[in-house]
Amino acid sequence: MKKLFLFFSLIGAMSLPSFASVSANVSFATDYIWRGMTQTGEEPAISGGFDYANDGGFYAGIWGSNVGFSEDNSGDLGAGSELDVYFGYAFETEAGLGIDISYVDFMYPGATNLDFQEIGVALSYGDAGFGYYSGQDGAPDYMDVSYAIGDISFSYGDYDTYGTNILISYGFGCGKYDCSFAYSDFSSDSEDLMDEDALVFAVGASF
Repeated sequence: MKKLFLFFSLIGAMSLPSFASVSANVSFATDYIWRGMTQTGEEPAISGGFDYANDGGFYAGIWGSNVGFSEDNSGDLGAGSELDVYFGYAFETEAGLGIDISYVDFMYPGATNLDFQEIGVALSYGDAGFGYYSGQDGAPDYMDVSYAIGDISFSYGDYDTYGTNILISYGFGCGKYDCSFAYSDFSSDSEDLMDEDALVFAVGASF
């Protein structure tokens, strides 16, 4: 939480050029699904964050959510919160190819043994997308492909040593808010993980 408020205070104190912007977001979901796996033990999640971006393509942000992991085999308690700090550079070529290069630090206060970092490269062209995320210091890699048809999107992901997942989502406006329904299915490649599936409703807003 201190990092969250520190980041916002620093951004607010900066003399931002006219082409820079700061935004905030908050959302509620009936489950926090990440790469096909529940991060809250199938319980609801409240999340939010702040983002900075400029017209040159640079962006940075911070995002947090409640999580709920069970005890591991050593008896250590799982994390109760997640805090992600990230930055990157995104641009589009004259041919219409979108490129996004990013770095993300995933932190779990109170359970730092779960912390890890990723460097990612995401490509998009029209309604299709591809992403590859390299886990640092021994963390597993992840890749996904996606395609959108109107308000409906489909994605398939492969998480090394964990398993594969598919996600089908439908996004729509509900008053002043952004809502979505999503179906997620995870197939485990590990003896330590179980297959999962979930139907999730989420509502959020940006400011």
